[in-house]
Amino acid sequence: MADRLQLEWDVRDNGWADCRIADATTMATFSVSYCTDGLAALLSAVGGLYGASRLERFFFDSEPMEVRWVLRREAADVAVAIYEFPDVGTSPDLPDSEGRLAWTATQPLSELAHVVLTTAQQVLKVHGRDGYLTKWIRHPYPVSALQDLRGLHLHHDQCDLPHDMTLPPA
Repeated sequence: MADRLQLEWDVRDNGWADCRIADATTMATFSVSYCTDGLAALLSAVGGLYGASRLERFFFDSEPMEVRWVLRREAADVAVAIYEFPDVGTSPDLPDSEGRLAWTATQPLSELAHVVLTTAQQVLKVHGRDGYLTKWIRHPYPVSALQDLRGLHLHHDQCDLPHDMTLPPA
């Protein structure tokens, strides 16, 4: 049985967010810069695992570091590995093994999707679309990625947990 997954996304002023991921045994926190559209990348990558893709990669710019997420689907589970690289300017061409493994766990895809959705919806509830853009600066709130992942999750998973379906007006 998988340990209960937790994810937090705290948008701060001036284009920074703190991303915290944890399970019952390990926890990691990463600073995320607005130089990448981190929340949209996370939503889209998890959504990609519902299709033919068995591997999704994306990264957060942590100025100057790169925080690279590698999601590998293995049947109904997803192996999550998060690597840190010292310089986002030189790391994109490096293999995962050149980074420092900062966090790893295996979770059911349905739980990972639900936790990511819940976190993204909470960000929207706290900040609204306008408030998110004011704080995140370069990228609007990823409404389409949220709706896409929610649709995939509800269609494919037997999830009995509550799902907030509200979107504030644009």
